[in-house]
Amino acid sequence: MSTQMNVLDRFINWFDPRAGSERQAWRNSGYNAGANDRFTGAWTLVNQPVEQKMQASRDAVRARARYQEDNSDIVEGIVGALERNIVGTGIKLQAKTKKANGEENDKLNQQIERLWKKWCRAKNCDITGQQSFQEMQAMAIRRILVDGGVLFIKNIIDGQFVLQTREVDDLDSSYTVVPQAGKNRIINGIELNKYNKPVAYYIKTVQPDGFWDGKSERIPADRVIFLYRKKLPSQIREISELTRTLARVNDVDEFMKAVNVKEKILACLSVFIKKAMPGGPGRGGVAKTDTTSGYTQTKLAPGMITHLHPNDEIQTVNPSGQASDTQKVIQTQQRLSGIGQGLSYESASRDYSQTNYSSARQGLLEDQTTYKIWQNFLAEHLLIEVYEEFLKNAVLSGKLSIPGFYNDLDKYLEHEWQMPGWSWIDPLKEVKANEVALNTGQTTLAKIAANSGQDWHDMLKQRAKEQELAKELGLSLSGDNNNEFTEEIISDDDKK
Repeated sequence: MSTQMNVLDRFINWFDPRAGSERQAWRNSGYNAGANDRFTGAWTLVNQPVEQKMQASRDAVRARARYQEDNSDIVEGIVGALERNIVGTGIKLQAKTKKANGEENDKLNQQIERLWKKWCRAKNCDITGQQSFQEMQAMAIRRILVDGGVLFIKNIIDGQFVLQTREVDDLDSSYTVVPQAGKNRIINGIELNKYNKPVAYYIKTVQPDGFWDGKSERIPADRVIFLYRKKLPSQIREISELTRTLARVNDVDEFMKAVNVKEKILACLSVFIKKAMPGGPGRGGVAKTDTTSGYTQTKLAPGMITHLHPNDEIQTVNPSGQASDTQKVIQTQQRLSGIGQGLSYESASRDYSQTNYSSARQGLLEDQTTYKIWQNFLAEHLLIEVYEEFLKNAVLSGKLSIPGFYNDLDKYLEHEWQMPGWSWIDPLKEVKANEVALNTGQTTLAKIAANSGQDWHDMLKQRAKEQELAKELGLSLSGDNNNEFTEEIISDDDKK
């Protein structure tokens, strides 16, 4: 269509330049991105239903993402940074059940938290007994980034609530049914009602060795947690989060291969023997003849001594050239790859050689926002649902005795998640800033503790125990003494 338009424009311009100019001016009166001229002629795209677009590329993108996961340092740097900072050392449960008077029921909360901690062990939470719940969460983040999503199936085995993890490959994508009167439609292995709400999932019955027998099992949606990031209203299934990064990573890999070949060539030294009278292999032994060029070839070896014919001449070929500025190219590509996933160059590459305190802290704050968005996603779509199922099962199985549990379910399901925190870049500056903010009412101890991955209740209780023990031993833990001790251990460089 754009080619026909260009031909028509040239035809009109030839016979009536004024009409051609008016035609072009009218066309350019809208948005530049929507223009259809010789500069954007090759940039012609068609809007199509999102699921059709994803279905056409989903498997190829997932395969390429897995390949880069296995082979690319850049991809591992991005995935590893998100995996470490979103889940890290673990997301802790804080039960928040309350008594009739509104006070927190500390005794019951401690019982729930102890039982939850025990359930999170690999042999209790995983149907295979191989992964702890923390490891499941870390794997879920990795699989969402690489594969686009992951499935958790809730099961009750011998009265015990357990999770079964399945890859998105196990969704029967070939199972698609056109909706009939009074029946739900099935798209790519997902049964949907008229509001596009999942009703059931069709999971392949795959053998442990990976072979599929061609059959699928229908599992109701209330037993399945399909974890993926939905970005469009009509999106039904997943797409790899690395989609926008894969092409760039592949370009870097190809570039590095070319640079390696070039550097190898630059390191080579070739020797040619120019014979005064061609013919005969000479005294160095029988030389082999290259079938392609027809010339005889002899390889060099360390310490080798050979003789030449009279008047033979040696000519050397020493490839020369300037090496590419590989470092800048790789840094630029890593920076762009990190931006595509919401990370700074420093977090994606773990290269802090070009940062100072201000830039490092600003980058860290932006990265922490990315991590918190992922943490909220994980809590809303996985942790809360798993915890509620765990607590209901604990009451039904008699592991917890909570009278009237189902009469006031919301009260007993009340809880919070303590996310892993992050260390300070400059402890002295951060502590001083927190002290000022706390004293001026701009923050709270709970918020300061949460940023470092701690519970402010536990901090105060532990602090009280330490002060009591110090008092018994005749020691002082006053703030003045702490400040004096802090000043002594700060180096001169830190003071500057």
